Amino acid sequence: MRYSLLIAIALPLAQGVRIIQSNDDGWAEINIRTFFNVLNSAGHQVVLSGPAENQSGTGSSDATPETVGSDGCGFSSCPGGSPATGANTTDPRLNYVNSYPVTAIKTGISTTAPKLWNGAAPELALTGPNVGSNVGLQVPFSGTVGAATYAAKTAKIPAIAFSGASGDPTAWNQPTPLYSEVYADLALNITTTIIESGKPYLPDNTWLNVNFPAVSSTKCNNVNQFKFIFTRINTGLIGSAADITVCGTTARLPWEADVAVIRGNDCYVSISPGDANDKTTAAAAQQQVIYNKLKPILSCLP
Repeated sequence: MRYSLLIAIALPLAQGVRIIQSNDDGWAEINIRTFFNVLNSAGHQVVLSGPAENQSGTGSSDATPETVGSDGCGFSSCPGGSPATGANTTDPRLNYVNSYPVTAIKTGISTTAPKLWNGAAPELALTGPNVGSNVGLQVPFSGTVGAATYAAKTAKIPAIAFSGASGDPTAWNQPTPLYSEVYADLALNITTTIIESGKPYLPDNTWLNVNFPAVSSTKCNNVNQFKFIFTRINTGLIGSAADITVCGTTARLPWEADVAVIRGNDCYVSISPGDANDKTTAAAAQQQVIYNKLKPILSCLP
């Protein structure tokens, strides 16, 4: 790898950017809270607006938020009967929306974040890291992806969806798992690279689908063990136009499921340029722009 992960993680940006966060596992899940803390430590202005409870698999569903039911928010993070939207009592940057992931990020973009930023809009949308991979056929159904594509397509905010193979839904107030720490640091590295590439961070109507492999105590447990690979969301074997040439290979980028899941033991991270209109792989022209931005951290498959 031609880029030091440790440098990107250790040094905050000279000027942070305004970031809206969401996910589909719930606002109180430990992955998103760990990433929130890392982004904040890096100097960014971060507002989290996630669903009140687990909304995995809800895709791009959207509905008016409702009063929280008798069971309360996920992980007992708010009591039953709480308002349809609400914030952490000690940190107004942490917000829940009792509806779908798309509704949650939409509320954060249009209402919550501007109130905290004196009317300013988010500059970047980051969703996840999701608990579990979102590759191939999983992508259209993912709420984490749905929130990112809403930001990119409708709100016109560059967006990145992060997902990780390891873990189970875990409350924010439990000991932070190793995988949460690793995924947050890797996600920061990608985020930093995109920001430092300059505006516009991504081409219009595009987003990034990022998948991290499994983390264990013996394998893929240190950020310097990972390599970032430029991939595609769908296989593209039938009826797809040619991709850009990467690592001397023409016609097709590697498939993200093969890179991040099937070859997971090799500590590969897949980064796929997506079309926000249909959640498939972005066209070659957009691929090239995004590839040039990410090139400092990208590696080739053997």
